[in-house]
Amino acid sequence: MGERNEIIYADGFWKDTRKLPKEAREKLPELFNLLAKNAFDPLLRVKPLGHPLIGRYSFRITRDWRVTFRFEDDHRIKVLMAGNRDNIYRRLKRIS
Repeated sequence: MGERNEIIYADGFWKDTRKLPKEAREKLPELFNLLAKNAFDPLLRVKPLGHPLIGRYSFRITRDWRVTFRFEDDHRIKVLMAGNRDNIYRRLKRIS
């Protein structure tokens, strides 16, 4: 079995999660476990983000809610934000 990824969280990430619906919040521990084992596990539905967010990725919590992240190095992932798919990418562009 390969090396597990270390997950680190951006300032403000946990504050973002308080805005998620309960159903989405309850899924996070399982999804972070998958992310630690294999960042491209098909169950995460990881999507690389396009310009100007190249180098960042998102995965699906539920149909409408996403988490964004980036690789700090080969086995270290920084989780950036959680939010609704309609606005998370706009927010990410503002801080990039």
